Amino acid sequence: MKKSLIKNLITTIGIIIIAASSRIIPHPPNFTPIGGLALFSGIHFEKKSAMFIPLLAMLVSDLILGFHSTMLFVYASFLIIFFIGRMIRNKTNISKLISAGLVSSVLFFLITNFGVWLLFDMYAKNFSGLTNCYLMGMPFFRNTILGDLFYTMAFFYGYRYSFVVIKKIGLVLASLK
Repeated sequence: MKKSLIKNLITTIGIIIIAASSRIIPHPPNFTPIGGLALFSGIHFEKKSAMFIPLLAMLVSDLILGFHSTMLFVYASFLIIFFIGRMIRNKTNISKLISAGLVSSVLFFLITNFGVWLLFDMYAKNFSGLTNCYLMGMPFFRNTILGDLFYTMAFFYGYRYSFVVIKKIGLVLASLK
């Protein structure tokens, strides 16, 4: 196996474990890394198979947290967010990342709350019921936005600068010999 392939595999598995773990440990509702990870995966990784990175992180954590009836809507949201990342991958800057993060949050909110309205009997199956479902989901929307923006920046800039830091640490250690 090529050294770069092993490095990429270890990095990918590490990212999946970190993202899955942060859904499992106590955190504010909807403040999770998966939206940011989906966007990052769409921007950073070359292969289309990278769309499975956020889905695997979800699946690993869902194996522990439990499955639910709105999973199709949640997973579909993250696939769409991955493709938003693909759309901006060649022109990323901080304003594009923030915009993509906000659009991702809105899409996740709209799609997943639509799933709740469609699959559960909590709301009337009419426009008023759908509106009420979205209104009841508003308290969670703030954390979705904050989590998506925080983790988008953390993944994007953390990944970018981690190699610079690792290289500098290597140079310092080499100079000590």
